[in-house]
Amino acid sequence: MFYWLYEWWSQLEDPALKDSLSPMRMLGYVTVRSMLGAAISFGLSLLIGPRVIHWLLELKIGQPVRDDEVLKMQRKKAGTPTMGGLLILGTLLISSVLTCRPGNPFAILALFGSFSLGMIGFADDYLKVSKKNSKGLAGRWKLLGQLTWALILFFSITQIPETAPHARDLMLPFLKDPFFTLPAAVAVVYVCIVIMGSSNAVNLTDGLDGLAIGCSNAVAVAYLVMSYCAGHVVFANYLQVPYIAGAEELAVFFGCLLGSGLGFLWFNAHPARVFMGDTGSLALGGGIATAAILIKQEVTLIFVGGVFVMEAVSVLLQVASFKLTGKRIFRCAPIHHHFEMVAKEAAEQEGRDVEVIETLVTIRFWVLAIICAILGIATLKIR
Repeated sequence: MFYWLYEWWSQLEDPALKDSLSPMRMLGYVTVRSMLGAAISFGLSLLIGPRVIHWLLELKIGQPVRDDEVLKMQRKKAGTPTMGGLLILGTLLISSVLTCRPGNPFAILALFGSFSLGMIGFADDYLKVSKKNSKGLAGRWKLLGQLTWALILFFSITQIPETAPHARDLMLPFLKDPFFTLPAAVAVVYVCIVIMGSSNAVNLTDGLDGLAIGCSNAVAVAYLVMSYCAGHVVFANYLQVPYIAGAEELAVFFGCLLGSGLGFLWFNAHPARVFMGDTGSLALGGGIATAAILIKQEVTLIFVGGVFVMEAVSVLLQVASFKLTGKRIFRCAPIHHHFEMVAKEAAEQEGRDVEVIETLVTIRFWVLAIICAILGIATLKIR
């Protein structure tokens, strides 16, 4: 919508009127619209967040906790409103519609990626709260939904002129040229793995107040920078990354996502007033992965989303170890619960306040997420 104002201004024939409205030219800049999108989504979150939380409380959409939950501290959270991901998606949609260039296929696909997986998460959350258990949607249906979106995305990038030439290229960090051109069938599987891996990794990270959204905000900043570079012919050529005309609008999308994430963190910080649920975690992972695939920086997601990778790997190792040897590697998986338990026991032995342990672990993970995001951005230069 704001870009339409810029186009309207640029077509004015009256020099005096055009000069008087000259600040409108700024709406044509991606950087300005990225910041504007972040401000709008953040402001909307603060404005409607309390109303959304109150609405969820009235509907009694509270977070169920498993009876076998290892951490006693987590049991205190039973009944806290979940499905807060609706707040993220709502503010993301409004701010993106207002600030992204109308009709841009990259912004549209990123939004569809977020909403498609967000709706899968919504179905999972709804079943959890309606059935009053923590199992929710069967895993096979989650994977089927993720797989469906991955297939739609791959078909889309083969049809868009700007992405079709790179659709099957495997780009690796530190290399300026494609490492390998994948066969079509392998490329489809590759896209499916990225979508499913990213969305499920963010989902596994969502276990402490503010943890998943804080780490997602760091990833959003990194991909905002990379998207801008991918869509800027001068920067893309200088950094020797694939130039994809129009991909700079993904920077606006990530600006909106960052604002929505910061706004949600306002209410999700410990002690959380609302949880994002699978509605939010799957949406975040899906949107980030979709954008990463569009700009051919999906492998870089391993660096940028290092915390998410660490969380997912900890679960895989824990399950494999228990099935093969009957022993556990970590006290509890995902790994943030392991550190929470260790830190809690140390605090009890030293007579320190255990109530701050969750915040302590979360902030340290945020620090790691910021470092990972910086390393991911650095890979653009080292080629």
